[in-house]
Amino acid sequence: CGFIRDLTEEKAHQAAILEKQLAAENLSKELQANQNIIMGILDAAFHALFVINEKCIIQMVNKKSCEVFGWTQEEFIGKNINLIMPDHVAVNHNHYMKHYLETGVKNMIGTQREVTARRKDGSTFPCILGLSETQQSGMICGFIRDLTKEKAAQAALIAKNKELEINQSLVMSILDASFHALFVIDEQCIIQMVNA
Repeated sequence: CGFIRDLTEEKAHQAAILEKQLAAENLSKELQANQNIIMGILDAAFHALFVINEKCIIQMVNKKSCEVFGWTQEEFIGKNINLIMPDHVAVNHNHYMKHYLETGVKNMIGTQREVTARRKDGSTFPCILGLSETQQSGMICGFIRDLTKEKAAQAALIAKNKELEINQSLVMSILDASFHALFVIDEQCIIQMVNA
């Protein structure tokens, strides 16, 4: 005695399940590829990037953040963003975020400001901090541009200008001490300088 059973519907159902699984796998691969592209773009950025949630917990960083601050991505993820702030700012940061979430009043979000940041080794440096909200509710994106080299160049320029002023003052005192009248004229014979 034998039984014959029609498997057409069962096979069609299995094929439909397999097709849905393949579609889900393809979608997952596509999403992963898109995420890799986005992370590649963020990692190519010239400035440090942080994404935090409403509890000030770091959700994402780019490679520049690791380079500038000295922590690895694994050390950053899941930590409070006040990790990169000097102590006098860090103690109030969570309060600022809570106030923003409760009132919607934006003091820093949507702006750029010069602030001081802290590296893993404890050293601090000047930077520009720009904050913006992401489309995803509660997520804040921070961009940090290190100003260390710019500030050093600015200090060197100020020192050079001061040195030039001192040298010019010295030259003028030497000229003023001269027993003879001295005139400096330009190409049009206009007097530019005289000694005392």
